[in-house]
Amino acid sequence: MDLTVSPGTLLASAPHMLDPNFMHAVVLMCQHTPEGAYGLVVNRRTTATVADLLPEHSVLGSAVVPVHWGGPVGSDTLQILHTHSDSVSGGLHLGSGLCLGGDLDELASVVSGEPGGTGVRFVVGYAGWGEGQLDGELAAGGWLPTALDPALVFQDDQQRTWREAIRAIGGEAAGMENLPPDPSWN
Repeated sequence: MDLTVSPGTLLASAPHMLDPNFMHAVVLMCQHTPEGAYGLVVNRRTTATVADLLPEHSVLGSAVVPVHWGGPVGSDTLQILHTHSDSVSGGLHLGSGLCLGGDLDELASVVSGEPGGTGVRFVVGYAGWGEGQLDGELAAGGWLPTALDPALVFQDDQQRTWREAIRAIGGEAAGMENLPPDPSWN
């Protein structure tokens, strides 16, 4: 059985996942191959702003746009998610108008023209899996795949994002959004 997750798929962590990095996390998948996988946690905001990360940039050096935490790997990397493929060249199209990356100066123009950087999310770090690791976690029920919804990617409420991603799965996942991570917490 093929457990490969397509780019643009959202993975909601199962309610029983206790790993603090991924408890109630929603991950946007960017790549999943036999060699491994990577994605970005989309529902964890940091206290940093883009200005903190890019103080020398002529436009972004003063941007008070929040930075999100994408996962425990590569904390020295910056990824940018956006819905502006019409005005930003380059990047990887993930579906539903959502892109990963693109020309930084063109993205800066978008951010400077929209309050709070609407439709743009700056993400530090990523979630990474080695060969077969994500496949095993999917088979064990640790991750629940759902379709891409850009509204979830750009929502700022961590718990609400996770609950709405679980609800979107429907079927056997119905009601899971109300379960505590550990049944002993009841």
